[in-house]
Amino acid sequence: MDGEGVRLGGMAPAASSLPVVRDNPWVGTDGRALPEARADLRRIPSLRNAWSVAWLYGQTILILAAATWMDHLIAWMAVFLLMGRTHAQFASLMHEAAHRLLFSHKGANDLVGNWVLGYPVMTSTPAYRRVHMAHHRQEFGPDEPDIPLYANYPIAPSSLRRKLVRDLTARTGAKLFVNQMRGFSSSDARVRRTLLKMVLVQAVVVAAFTLLGAWWMYPVMWVLPHLTLWRVINRLRSIAEHGGLRADRDRRVATHSVTQHPLARFYFVPYKIGYHLAHHVDAGVPFRNLPRYHRMLRESGYVDDTSEYPSYRAIWRALAAGPEPATAATA
Repeated sequence: MDGEGVRLGGMAPAASSLPVVRDNPWVGTDGRALPEARADLRRIPSLRNAWSVAWLYGQTILILAAATWMDHLIAWMAVFLLMGRTHAQFASLMHEAAHRLLFSHKGANDLVGNWVLGYPVMTSTPAYRRVHMAHHRQEFGPDEPDIPLYANYPIAPSSLRRKLVRDLTARTGAKLFVNQMRGFSSSDARVRRTLLKMVLVQAVVVAAFTLLGAWWMYPVMWVLPHLTLWRVINRLRSIAEHGGLRADRDRRVATHSVTQHPLARFYFVPYKIGYHLAHHVDAGVPFRNLPRYHRMLRESGYVDDTSEYPSYRAIWRALAAGPEPATAATA
């Protein structure tokens, strides 16, 4: 136990079970790329990333326009599901900007990361950066912001179902939103100004929908997916990254590795954010280079089939493999 009601490391691998890095020209024994490979991996493809941001907006407009044109229940249901993915995409690119890996120009990176990617989904990229860098300095360390999200795994299947139902029915999202809005009464002027900027950007989004003659899309196709589907996606992705693990100098003890399949990459982990172990071994590698870095880790022996889950379904099953509470079992 690492505190009252908090259990860490329930799924952490034993050090003796971790694969040993073979002699290779790419990475060291700790998985970090050697200087020449590291310099190449860390190059930021600014123009390609600019296209990713532009296309994120373009595809969002296209899918909403397509649903409006078809105006059929099935089309609207499909677009609602896709808008959950859209929020995952905004969050992934915002995460890249938080690491200052979206554009090589710092000013452009921060401007786009905040106003174009963060504020539209009610996130302050600088505020996120501050807590997220604490996460990267030491996973599960004293400043780790997400221990409640990662702790106590594996849990009972019924417990995970309850968490996901709370997410899907907007209870989690609504609670977080109310807490966020309390920032308007904060004594910190920076917090109040940031919230005001977010609300102003939301007003622009509302105005855009209204000018298109579909004001109702804002609450139904923008806010509701954010409060429901995105919360489910965020939990499932987050626990697949660090659920049940613990602090350790070896990143393989603090971060899961999961084989990336096309459907998961499309919906749950867009923009290659699912290569999370590679990201934690070197947080300065842009997302486009993470698959190549992961291959290096595999080829060097830092990661192998014994230390990597074969799919997200497999890791979610392991995360929900805990015993049911005795009271539930006898009820």
